Amino acid sequence: MSLSRRSLIQTAAGTAAGALAVSGKRSIAFAAPNIIRRQSPTDITFWYGFTGVLGDRMADLIARFNETNGQGITVTGLAQGSYEETAQNLTLSLQDQTNPDVALISDVWWFRFYLAQALLPLNDLISSRGFPIDDIVDSFRYEGVRKSEQYWMPLARSTPLVYYNTDMWSAAGIDAFPATWSEVATAAPSLNNPDQQVVAFSLPPATDYLAWPFQGVVWAHGGSYSDPDFTIRINEPEAVAAGALYQRGVQEGWMYNADNQINDFSSGYSAMMIGSTGSLAEMRTLTAESGIKWNTAFLPGEIPNGGPHCSTGGSGLGIMANIPAERQAAAFAFVEFISSYPEAVAWSQGTGYMPILKSAIAGPEMEEFFVANPTSRTAVDQLPQTKAQDSARAFIPGGDKIISDGISGILTNGTDPQAAFDAVAANLTTEAAPIIEQVIALEGDLTSGAATPPVNSATPVA
Repeated sequence: MSLSRRSLIQTAAGTAAGALAVSGKRSIAFAAPNIIRRQSPTDITFWYGFTGVLGDRMADLIARFNETNGQGITVTGLAQGSYEETAQNLTLSLQDQTNPDVALISDVWWFRFYLAQALLPLNDLISSRGFPIDDIVDSFRYEGVRKSEQYWMPLARSTPLVYYNTDMWSAAGIDAFPATWSEVATAAPSLNNPDQQVVAFSLPPATDYLAWPFQGVVWAHGGSYSDPDFTIRINEPEAVAAGALYQRGVQEGWMYNADNQINDFSSGYSAMMIGSTGSLAEMRTLTAESGIKWNTAFLPGEIPNGGPHCSTGGSGLGIMANIPAERQAAAFAFVEFISSYPEAVAWSQGTGYMPILKSAIAGPEMEEFFVANPTSRTAVDQLPQTKAQDSARAFIPGGDKIISDGISGILTNGTDPQAAFDAVAANLTTEAAPIIEQVIALEGDLTSGAATPPVNSATPVA
């Protein structure tokens, strides 16, 4: 099985995770300096985990900042190959103070850098620079807040959504994508076409964040991976029912793990997949070449009035706390640029990632884009159904892999879902223990640090 660009580097993971627990110390508190407005040269480094088309878009963004910032700031961008490589290299670099000034950190890594006090608290810079933080989409903004302080700023933010082949579904007599997983399971066998080597539903391999889309399947069944206080719940009946659904799909022949689900779907070998919004631009390119007709849909629900059942994902920006104040301020100027209206629009349209600004979502440029590319509007319309991931996947080191391995055992080895998730729960409980100690040491308890959007916060309308 081929490994995706985000595959874990197994040999480095243990070293990096262990090193992070002792890395980094918070810099001395400072009021955001006005030095950012000086014209003296300031060089900063930026690490990110994009290659290919996404890497090209990031290089374009960096070049625009260097050409236009007018503040004598030069950003040197260094691609690290993947989210995991970025985080592991950052972890190791913090030990000998060779770290970059700012890094793009994934949703399952940033919390570890926060616990290590390696990330700069940003509230002072946000305030002194007049940064319009309230324009950030609430569900993205508040994931990076701990104890009322912003540490992680959104950039390449995504949600999972359904991609489906409209010709195949129409041929099966289904013109609207099903609203529940039960309806999907009923319809899926009719989408198989052995003569054309078509299997209804392609899943990613375990090495490519299999646990991320499955989070929504568990929520749809009324379950969870865990509570915010790290109480593990993946082996409770609701989550086990979600695992049984996946196992049923494999046993009945309408679900499989693809080596590359994007290639399989865009080539007409699967009728549906759950993928990231960050794949939208690539999918448009590939299907324009293959002639496949497709659309996007919300993730299915299951239980009535079950509430949000779509997780957020992707990555955001963290400024290192151990760099001089002048470079901290220059790094924040780069964050400001990335988060500006024109760049938020350009990044979303060029990559498929979600617009991070409310104003961009509602603006004329994105409206015109949504009219021309309605598959991208689905993700924005799905925002009211999103919420932050459970702590078991997002905050426990290796949590995604532990859960993904359990799901993979159900799919490929025929492991009983209850037995598989009992083993996963035991493993997660063990791995959570040191994180619980760190959270209590830093925040005083396990529940007060997390932030949630205000009750009256409005979801932007495309």
